[in-house]
Amino acid sequence: MAVLHINGLSVPCSGILFDKDGTLLDLLATWGRWADLMLEGLGSMLTLIDGRPASAAHLAHVLGTAHDSAGRVTGYDPAGPLPMATAEETTGILAWQLYTAGVPWNEAVMRVTALAKEAMAELRRRRTAVAVQGLLPFLAQCTAASVKLGVVTSDQSVTTLEQLEWLGLAGLFGTVVTRDRVKHGKPAPEMAELACRELGLLPEETVIIGDSNADMQLGKGAGLRLAVGIAADGDTAHLLDADIVITGYGQLRLTC
Repeated sequence: MAVLHINGLSVPCSGILFDKDGTLLDLLATWGRWADLMLEGLGSMLTLIDGRPASAAHLAHVLGTAHDSAGRVTGYDPAGPLPMATAEETTGILAWQLYTAGVPWNEAVMRVTALAKEAMAELRRRRTAVAVQGLLPFLAQCTAASVKLGVVTSDQSVTTLEQLEWLGLAGLFGTVVTRDRVKHGKPAPEMAELACRELGLLPEETVIIGDSNADMQLGKGAGLRLAVGIAADGDTAHLLDADIVITGYGQLRLTC
């Protein structure tokens, strides 16, 4: 069994589960542009409804985003909807803004769904995906140590598999558990339990790495050996249930 070394702590492990956005994939590099498109489109709709300007920056509260002087997304609340909400939850959050402006709920959902389809088409055209710094060397260590790897994400299967391909990581993971494969999403333990079964792992020999507290709660609920929070920007306050927090993959080392 391999041993994972973290800041002086040594933990035997046979498998590692990764969240996707913010853990494998640099969230802003891909979903920042998506948020720009969604908030710009939503703002245009709201402006047409009541005639008052509603720019993306004015709608920062909707997805918990931060914006530059041009209104572009430059950051996000790690405990907010952008990194944590499912596709269905995000549709509901955005549709609610239209509903409260007087649009019937069914029409609001249809408009947001159409907007999301256009935004995803733009992402697929760009195929923009950037690995979190230090990830690729660490994954090479995992492969060399014969550690089994899995992904547990609140995203949908189609989008997840596409983005893993854009990252050049398709086929590296023995299982990819997405929100549409389970009855209960994060922070419920079902994703981790399914991933362990499909990888042939015991929970007590499995580690999870994620950038949200929901990932940490997922790991704890499933009885995993260790829940590792990753906070590249150094903001660790939201990772309340992490066993240990790192600021980058350079703090992890695997030995056989």
